[in-house]
Amino acid sequence: MLLRLSSTSPFARKARLAAAFLGIPLEEKMADTASSSDSLRIENPLGKIPTLIADDGESYYDSRVVLAYLDHVAGGGRIIPADPKARLAAMRLEALADGLMDAGVLVLYEGRFRPEDRHEPRWLEYQKDKMARAVDALEKLTPNGADVNNGTITLACALGFLDFRFGGEWRASHPRLVAFQEAFAAACPRFEDTKPHA
Repeated sequence: MLLRLSSTSPFARKARLAAAFLGIPLEEKMADTASSSDSLRIENPLGKIPTLIADDGESYYDSRVVLAYLDHVAGGGRIIPADPKARLAAMRLEALADGLMDAGVLVLYEGRFRPEDRHEPRWLEYQKDKMARAVDALEKLTPNGADVNNGTITLACALGFLDFRFGGEWRASHPRLVAFQEAFAAACPRFEDTKPHA
């Protein structure tokens, strides 16, 4: 299977961690989402990463679908809990952590793609407030221990994203999340290997 990715994407990191944890080998190919000549736009009409191309040529996206597909390939119930209550809790955790990363990416893009004199302060404040609320909610929802599932993989990647792009400011007032990230890193050794670098 082939994973189209960027080495700094927290969403691609989710797929890399899930595949490593499940023991599924992936070929990785960097994607240039800004290039109209990159085959990514054929493999995924949205031109987004991660995109997983299965052995039969079928493409899967976005990261939630990629994790579900990898779990299916691994026999099911490995990272997507089989128990309905546990599955919904993991899905909710995944959705909240994904939303945190989505808001963070929008903040980054505002700075990357608009000149500073054209930044929209209300838009930036809206996204930053969303991020702060998500981190506070995640502090309360953080599971004890480090079960590796779609929710905890996503949460670990979201916290890593905040460390990488936003200086780890969340750490000072969210001790449960700090403890979770440490426990997850110990339970999922590839977490350190997939850490993004500038």
